Amino acid sequence: MAFNENNLIVDHHLDRLCSEDLNRHVAHIICTHGRMDFMIDGRSFSLKASEAMIVVGQVMERMVCTADFEVMCIYVSPEFLERCTPRSNYGIRGTLALYTCPVMQMDEERFEQLRQDFLQIENRLLKEQNPFQEDVLICATQMMFLDFFDIHSSQNGLANISFQDADIIARFMQMLEHGDYVKKREVGYYADKLCVTPKYLSEICKSVSGKTANYWISRFTTIHIRRLLQEREMSFTQISDLFEFSSPAYFSRFVHKHLGTSPTDFRE
Repeated sequence: MAFNENNLIVDHHLDRLCSEDLNRHVAHIICTHGRMDFMIDGRSFSLKASEAMIVVGQVMERMVCTADFEVMCIYVSPEFLERCTPRSNYGIRGTLALYTCPVMQMDEERFEQLRQDFLQIENRLLKEQNPFQEDVLICATQMMFLDFFDIHSSQNGLANISFQDADIIARFMQMLEHGDYVKKREVGYYADKLCVTPKYLSEICKSVSGKTANYWISRFTTIHIRRLLQEREMSFTQISDLFEFSSPAYFSRFVHKHLGTSPTDFRE
């Protein structure tokens, strides 16, 4: 069976980053020259030469690049990502950290190793006549993932988390990524689905990410509401009703607490 070319896509630009056709893909990016300034969820970041970045569903805005900015980007589909993710309990900690800061700094040796991983995947994608191309690409992508794990763990240390707890956190994040937070924002709802107590869910979230379960629920909710306010296609009442806030006033208080301003002022 031929390899599905949509599973791995290599670009030498960021023109398709956050585009509608690739919005479910995870973008793995290395910068070889120059600098790009950008914003995610209202926070400012910079990607510079010899740095890497992973974009996991975040919406990037106000991207400003220097004239000499050069990157290589590999988009991995969710289905292929699941097949290639190494059996390591570190992955979930790395994923949670990327929601907070997507950019990774590293030494010259680690950056060169990562660059070689990218080139290997690009080269193997061209070997369509290889009857084992898919297996080779799975191995090459796993190597890239493990090198990303190495880079991230060198900055943040290894997480002391069991595979059972890693699985609980992974399933919790999957529910949030699927949009359960739109209607369900109580920790108890997620704990029941995961067959654990609310206290236990919050404890393992805190131990792995430094943040409670309630923080992650509010974060996904805030990001979604922020995007809807920016798009201006829905009224405040419609957004409040979508998220089933008890009243428009409560919706306004939520926005002010998490975005630092009222819905009206945010849109102005």
